[in-house]
Amino acid sequence: METLMKKSFILLAVVLACTNLHAQTADEIVAKHVTAIGGKTAVDATKSLYIESSIEVMGNEGPSTTWIVNGKAAKSESEIGGTKIVQCITDKGGWMINPFAGSTTPTAIPDEQLKPLKGQINVGGPLYNYAAKGSKVELSGKDSADYKVKLTNADGIIVTFFINMKTWLIDKAISTNTVQGQDIETTVTFSDYRKLDGGLVLNFGQQVSTPMYTLNITHKKVEVNKDIDPTIFDMPK
Repeated sequence: METLMKKSFILLAVVLACTNLHAQTADEIVAKHVTAIGGKTAVDATKSLYIESSIEVMGNEGPSTTWIVNGKAAKSESEIGGTKIVQCITDKGGWMINPFAGSTTPTAIPDEQLKPLKGQINVGGPLYNYAAKGSKVELSGKDSADYKVKLTNADGIIVTFFINMKTWLIDKAISTNTVQGQDIETTVTFSDYRKLDGGLVLNFGQQVSTPMYTLNITHKKVEVNKDIDPTIFDMPK
């Protein structure tokens, strides 16, 4: 009996050792994700993106154009039901024109609203080179298909990324942001990943879900390293 128990404990120790050996850490998962989107070479070689999309919200559909200069600025111009919405984020601040929010003229984006938007200027996403940006990651669990990696950035914004165990691409991201004193959970689901010129892998489908609305975005055209006039990011006076 004593010999049998010893063998059982030895077997248990071997099983636990193998489990730990194959366990993924947050850093390992993020590294595989970066490789999946093209790796450091492809991300760093992408200096700019020009994107033409269609957007749909609450039965209304319209065009949208986005300009991104990697690490410096991102601007989108969208039209919904004949109403034009502009959002611009730079490494120094941000502004918007959004009649739906009572902003019919260019208005500076308040700091609290700006914090969760800053990552839009990085083509590699918040997980790419996260430590250099002052962010931290931790593995918060997993489900049948995804690892859940929680990122906390330098501003204290927390986003949980669901990274697919097979493709290492992001299936969805969940964050909670404070808007006018209320905590609002936003879920962004990503789909239709494609490799661009230069090797960067980008999702062409995106669904943004909040308690108030669901926004569907479909990219129609993406150009890599197109010349972008830097003055388009200046806030009109």
